[in-house]
This record gives sequence, C-alpha cells and structure tokens, in this order.
Amino acid sequence: MHSHPVRTRERRAALLHGIYAIVNEGPADPLEVARAATEAGIRILQYRAKHGIVEGHLRGVCDIAHACGALLIVNDDAEAAVGFDCDGVHLGPDDPHFSDVAPVRALLGDRLIGLSCGTVAEALAAGGHDVDYLGVGSVYATASKHDAGEPIGIDGLQRVARASRVPVAAIGGIDALNVASVARSGVAMAAVISAIANDPDPAFAARRLVRTWTQTAA
Repeated sequence: MHSHPVRTRERRAALLHGIYAIVNEGPADPLEVARAATEAGIRILQYRAKHGIVEGHLRGVCDIAHACGALLIVNDDAEAAVGFDCDGVHLGPDDPHFSDVAPVRALLGDRLIGLSCGTVAEALAAGGHDVDYLGVGSVYATASKHDAGEPIGIDGLQRVARASRVPVAAIGGIDALNVASVARSGVAMAAVISAIANDPDPAFAARRLVRTWTQTAA
C-alpha cells in the first residue's frame, strides 16, 4: 500500500471542492474508474458497495487515491474507513448513526464525515452535528440511486446549500451536459457516478467534467 502524509481534519477538508467521483462496486471496474478520475485531476473519491465491500477493490482504490494525494471516502461503513486507512465516511438516512454522529466522530477522529440530505430542514438539522460536508440531491433524475426521491433542481440545491454551514456536494443525475449549471450554482462539489463509470471512455469523461467545472465554477 502506498504511504501518505498524516492528514489533519483541516487538511482533508481543504480538498472538498471540484468533481467528486463515486466509485461503485458494480459492472464497471472500480480500479479503472478510480484511475480515470484521479488521472483527470479529481481529488475526491468515494467507494460505494451496497452489496458488500470487496476488500481488494477498496484497498486498490485507496492506494490509487493516496498515491496522488486524493481523498477516499467510504460509503456507509465507518469501521472500514478506519480499517483501510481511508479519509472518511459518508452516511445516508438509513445508516444507524445518521441522526447522531458522535459515535462515528469518536471512531474516525480526524477523518471526514459527510451526510446526505435533500431539504432545508435536513441541512439545518445537520448543522447541529459534527460533520464536514453535505451531499445534497437528487438535483436531477438519476438511475444510480433507487431511493433518490424527486429531483430538487438547481433552485432546490441552492436553497439547501444556503442552509448549510459546511461545503455542499451536489449529487444526482449530474453529467457533462448539466455540470456547468451545478458549477454556477455556487456549491463546492459535484458528485458523479454514471457520468464517468458508464462512459465508454471513462478517462475522457472525467477530463471533460473537470475541465467544464474548472472553467465554470463560481
């Protein structure tokens, strides 16, 4: 495994901007997607395995991320985030500590915690927790998350972001055609799944997303 400098919470949080690539355990090779993302300059990855972590894949994605100084967040599993020396965990409403992250914070220490939310009320509630960023959406219709709910659009995204005290990652249906609109909304990050993983050329897709975001972000 590649070694990387010990990171404080503040140094990790400083990387919370730009394109945020979610690497699914699914049809696309997670390692190929992670390489395509990091080679394009993406510095935030999330490993997401809804049907169980594949240890070799998580270790491989972690190595790829840390070799270039990128963050690796683990979806749902705080113990895995610590055990595999990752940079944090992302929790959704179905996770047991979503409403009380104190035990997760105690376990993670200087690692990051992200929470999913889709309404102003949820963003305000998250403000009372010791978290580092919010994943807000679904902004557009998406097939990548079966429980994403009705799209909130750019207006809804901005309303929720204004209620957040921490950086916001927009998520849901974001692709090369609409990422500029997300960038102009003023949020810190745009999370993508299929826009990279489902493209015939994931490396090209990742570079295009990064280029558009960089040229457009407020």
